[in-house]
Amino acid sequence: MAETLHSSVGIDFGGTSVKLGVCRGGELLCTDDPIPTAAFAGPNALIGEMAARVAKLREKHPDIAAIGVGVPGLVDFERGFVHELTNVPGWKHVPLKTLLSEKSGLPVVVENDANAMAWAEFRYGAASGLRNVVALTLGTGIGGGLILNGQMFRGSCDSAGEIGQMSIHFDGRPGHYGNLGALEKYTGNQQIAEHAVARYAEAGIRKEISDCTPKAIADAAAAGDDIARGVWGEVADWLGTALASIAWLLNPDAFVIGGGVAQAGDLIFDPLKRRVQSMVSAVVWERLQILPARFSNEAGIIGNAALADDLARG
Repeated sequence: MAETLHSSVGIDFGGTSVKLGVCRGGELLCTDDPIPTAAFAGPNALIGEMAARVAKLREKHPDIAAIGVGVPGLVDFERGFVHELTNVPGWKHVPLKTLLSEKSGLPVVVENDANAMAWAEFRYGAASGLRNVVALTLGTGIGGGLILNGQMFRGSCDSAGEIGQMSIHFDGRPGHYGNLGALEKYTGNQQIAEHAVARYAEAGIRKEISDCTPKAIADAAAAGDDIARGVWGEVADWLGTALASIAWLLNPDAFVIGGGVAQAGDLIFDPLKRRVQSMVSAVVWERLQILPARFSNEAGIIGNAALADDLARG
């Protein structure tokens, strides 16, 4: 007898908004209006609104069996406990799994948002069919998720995969945790913009930070701007240095890269591949893929719903 497919709710918790959607077998069936994060004072009120939205979704999809929530911070996966969300005031030491389950009447799984993105790409996206995958999201910061031997690898305290905190320069720019040369201090959105402004200034061209967003630099490079193309080449070198180290350590089948910076397409992927290839052996490179993520803004919803589906299946 064929196994009955149930629906699950995926919740993508961000500093600006909380997005909800219903998925079944990797298919996004519907979404709800985003919840503005700052409109709710403290965790209890926002969790109550999440539960209310889930109840509304269950009216349309009564087969919903579980909820998955991805948050931008450190979590205790087993307990579903949020240690801290640095960009959301009041979210410190919050038993999210317990509270949301009590309010919604459904089982709940809580995961780091980058891990949820990795799981979406592993189960249904660019890395479908692979066993060892490193996924990265490139945006304000650099998030990462590790799938090893077909399983999520979270580490001893659920903090594995923080690729943005890896050092690419032992005496480089200070990171948040005293770690010098942290990758995201070079390849985050703000850092790319600042670097581009400096490169234009060296050429006698005045630019503002607002003129040098990753999208603006990508558009300029695509139009033939040599300075912009050079910026992407340097970003690829920084990122590729970290990926080469990871390739030596984990020997993955693929790196899957998503987020806003990845939207630069071949401008980042072509030099990135050249950089990594130049830093690993032919044996490692022969089996290594560097792939753009399949999912965009919906990755968090799909990944969290997939984790919820796993929970419901037991």
